[in-house]
Amino acid sequence: MNNDVITIKLPSKAEYVSIARLAASVISNTVGFDIEDIDDIKVAVGEACNNAVLHGKNEEEVYEIAFKLSDEKIHIEVKDNGIGFDEEKYEEPDLDNLKGNGLGIYIMKSLMDEVDIIANDKDGTTLKLVKYLE
Repeated sequence: MNNDVITIKLPSKAEYVSIARLAASVISNTVGFDIEDIDDIKVAVGEACNNAVLHGKNEEEVYEIAFKLSDEKIHIEVKDNGIGFDEEKYEEPDLDNLKGNGLGIYIMKSLMDEVDIIANDKDGTTLKLVKYLE
């Protein structure tokens, strides 16, 4: 499993996010995560894919998920070819006054060990999620 990479391309449609979540669950289990971490990874991947579907609309209307495996961590990249995400405009949600949007990144950051967002209007957005085996 050392440095194996599993890549999936999915249509930018909400009904296919469950495929990404299921893949994340199976792959995380294979790496050796416990059930609690598997659930966290699955939810974070679902949120990243929801963002790709909602905000990454493009001509191809697909997004890509890459699961990069190692003995000490799982590194997941969800990449769309949309208009990009402006992280400087992101504000953490007010948890006492939820409006329905803006929770995805907050959820990912609370569940994963590392979350990075790389975005520009030419290459779309890539969400990088990392979870370490403890």
